Amino acid sequence: MSPTPYTAEPVLDGETLADLRIRIQGKTWHLWGRDGLVREAGLADAVPDGALPVLLGAGLGHCLDRLLARGLPVAVVDREDALLELTGVLAQREADTCLHVDDPAPARALDRLTAWRAAHGGRPLAPVVLPLYQRLDRAYYGGLAQALKAGAATDFWSMARYPKFRSNAPRVLFFDSDYFLCREILAALDRLGVARRSLPLGDRETGSNDFIEGLLKAVIDFRPDMVLTVNHFGLDREGKLAGLLDDLGLPLASWFVDNPHLILFDYDHPGADNTAIFTFDAGNLEAMRARGFKHVHYLPLATDPQRFRSDAGAAPAGWTANISFVGSSMTGPVARSLALSGLPAPLAREYEAVAGAFGGSGETSVARFLERERPDWFAAVNGLPRREQRLAAESLLTWEATRQYRLACVRATLPFSPLIVGDDGWASLLGGADVRLLPNLDYYDDLPRFYPRSDINFNCTSRQMKGAVNQRVFDVPACGAFLLTDHREQMEDLFDLDREAAVYRHVEEIPGLVERFAADPAARRAVSRAAFRRILAEHTYEIRLQRLLKIVRETFA
Repeated sequence: MSPTPYTAEPVLDGETLADLRIRIQGKTWHLWGRDGLVREAGLADAVPDGALPVLLGAGLGHCLDRLLARGLPVAVVDREDALLELTGVLAQREADTCLHVDDPAPARALDRLTAWRAAHGGRPLAPVVLPLYQRLDRAYYGGLAQALKAGAATDFWSMARYPKFRSNAPRVLFFDSDYFLCREILAALDRLGVARRSLPLGDRETGSNDFIEGLLKAVIDFRPDMVLTVNHFGLDREGKLAGLLDDLGLPLASWFVDNPHLILFDYDHPGADNTAIFTFDAGNLEAMRARGFKHVHYLPLATDPQRFRSDAGAAPAGWTANISFVGSSMTGPVARSLALSGLPAPLAREYEAVAGAFGGSGETSVARFLERERPDWFAAVNGLPRREQRLAAESLLTWEATRQYRLACVRATLPFSPLIVGDDGWASLLGGADVRLLPNLDYYDDLPRFYPRSDINFNCTSRQMKGAVNQRVFDVPACGAFLLTDHREQMEDLFDLDREAAVYRHVEEIPGLVERFAADPAARRAVSRAAFRRILAEHTYEIRLQRLLKIVRETFA
């Protein structure tokens, strides 16, 4: 659990340190110099006489001096070596009156505080939090604060280390980001009768005080057997929360429903032994193992047949079509990634050609493709100064490759006057073509009613998914509707391609297949019914969650 990177600038008053200015992620914070004397005195005075103060952060020592002046033994939790060297706050303190705790793991820090408490008569611990330190490392200082507030250290930690997976049905703590799939997971857990509690992620935040407090409270009140999240939401890049879960003995299951590389770019992973990774794309398995994850499993997407069903409700007449496509033009993601990447001008001028070559290469990794085919790009992308820029550059090539492929596929349907549902980018890409355009529809409220209104639902998969199938492959047949989709390698393990799917392998095949199925309603019905039966038997979210919970139990019980 590495601390948040920061820089410290000492501000001297003569030869005396008057203040420290700390820069964290581009913002400047002050370590309460002379102006902080009153505020730190207030923190110190709030500690009852009979308590043992635990100072979370030494600061400039004002609060510590005030507490020691009252004759209280004080424990100081501070592992910021750079700050301690600048301030010298703890250098001359006596160990019997001032315990310095700098253990990197919260569990060991709490163990030391427990022993210190016992040596001082078992008096109650009173945490005193210097606000800046929670900004330096929320998971560490904030987590310790909440643990101490929850009760005596020994009591909290003994309560947190309860045995896991002792009952037949596991208890699941779900990090709810309200992202795609979260509603499906919660509904499936409820139908399976699994006890669960949701911990909301406001804006998919990581490590906020409220989030850490909610996590620790749930550990004591709910006693989960495991944590479940989608796309690693809630986990921070530095791996602090993963480390905290490891210290708490809580296994983490993270189900990736997007390309994990674009999410885990430059992440560190303490606690990886306590983490099970599930990915919707079997092509990611080896890459995830290469990142250090030992427990990696293939778990494809599925559907919710109680939401996607043939009788989902009436639909506007304007939704009726011979053939339709629902999806992004990708012009927005391409523009955003290009702006964020800050690519040098020569590279920015040729990203479309490089993305096209990547899309046609069959390679699943942008980095591997560039290293092999475009070492100049590989060096330039790796030389970008910020990780966000490097991620944006890789995303740019992925989304542009998808834009080009998707546009070629949709253009192949133009002789049949398709209905296109998506963003404004389609108007510029297909200007003058014989198409109808509709704005985006709501996934949950609209698409279950939309799919049955088309004779042919058309599908072409994102280039971030070289072998996996997307959501539409399951949702459309669940509605009793017909889907024509591009061939995906992993479809062969999910459907009988001779009876349960209609696929094209090359863009050139699209017009002929559209013409064939448009003229044969019986063939469309046969395919959709066979796919529907397969989906109900093998590809619902209840089935997926049963498999996930079984694997986590077998791995960590």
